[in-house]
Amino acid sequence: MEIIKELPEVFEEFAEQRKNSFLAVKKLKDQGVPVVGAYCTYFPQEIAMAAGAATVGLCSTSDETIPVAEKDLPKNLCPLIKSSYGFAKTDKCPFFYFSDVVVGETTCDGKKKMYEYMAEFKDVFIMELPNTQSEEALKLWKSEILRFKEYLEEKFQVEITDEKLKEAVKLQNAYRTSLKGLYEVMKHDPAPITGYDLFKVLYGSTFKFDKGAIPGEIDALVEKIKKEYAQGKMQEKKPRILLTGCPVGGATEKVIRAVEENGGIVVAFENCTGAKSIDRLVEEEAADLYDAIARRYLQIGCSVMTPDASRLELLGRLLEEYQADGVVEMTLQACHTYNVESLSIRRFVNGKKKIPYISVETDYSQQDIGQLNTRIAAFIEML
Repeated sequence: MEIIKELPEVFEEFAEQRKNSFLAVKKLKDQGVPVVGAYCTYFPQEIAMAAGAATVGLCSTSDETIPVAEKDLPKNLCPLIKSSYGFAKTDKCPFFYFSDVVVGETTCDGKKKMYEYMAEFKDVFIMELPNTQSEEALKLWKSEILRFKEYLEEKFQVEITDEKLKEAVKLQNAYRTSLKGLYEVMKHDPAPITGYDLFKVLYGSTFKFDKGAIPGEIDALVEKIKKEYAQGKMQEKKPRILLTGCPVGGATEKVIRAVEENGGIVVAFENCTGAKSIDRLVEEEAADLYDAIARRYLQIGCSVMTPDASRLELLGRLLEEYQADGVVEMTLQACHTYNVESLSIRRFVNGKKKIPYISVETDYSQQDIGQLNTRIAAFIEML
């Protein structure tokens, strides 16, 4: 007999998924499955999947290992980079420890230099990501994806066939579609669940290794949410907040809590952990799948791109579809690309869309929680 779990229990399971997968990654290694670790939304997962590898995100979002990182890296560097490097250097991240190769990409200057130091103690493969989205840039990015394919074939002594690649594309598209179906429940007003519970699933699902099983799990969760909503189980009507900016997770979840403990509800995440990484699919029937994969990934709207039209396009759609009353942009200290781009985001949200906007800068410490609460509470009250 199948045990029907209550929604809070399901959300908690996803919240614990990262920790629960520490043993799962060791089991994969014991079974001889190669593991490819990555740090960025631009990482073309389908190529690694077609090589028979498991993929896992390595970005670390805690200040636990920052003092170790600061022995090699500047103190005034982005906390995401310092935390990631610190966990790698101390072997405190099982995902990093068990990765056969770590894939880096030339997004921001801090990461690029950090990968150089990391390569001294780990196999690191760097992909040259163009910082523009032109047709010329696409040619370079496609050639990098083909170079990555050849590297994995040689490293793991496998052949990435067109059939395996097509299978990986379909699997990853199904994964994205199911998660998109989940975050779209937030289009309802009042919202059916909290933004924090939504985030637990979006973030937690990235640490599940059985990609084929995720769509079924997520679709069942969506059905349960919809059913309970129809029965009148929902959140109170509150100001609807869209969260944008740097990647959210771990220590920066304090920003989601600051919104939801002070009278608002986060109905959309534009960040890497949210819509940005799921919004676009790879064209499954494309004559050239490598070209289709290159196009899909290059169109991601990140502040490293210039101009960053894709981010504004996605942001505009989310603002409309999720009827946002206000926008909170979270930037990490010393994340120069997002900090500089916050001016154009403010102009777009405030000026063009006529929606209230606030920018908060933070790091991975918990020292600014009081200040965050004060500023965000005042912003929500104004709405």
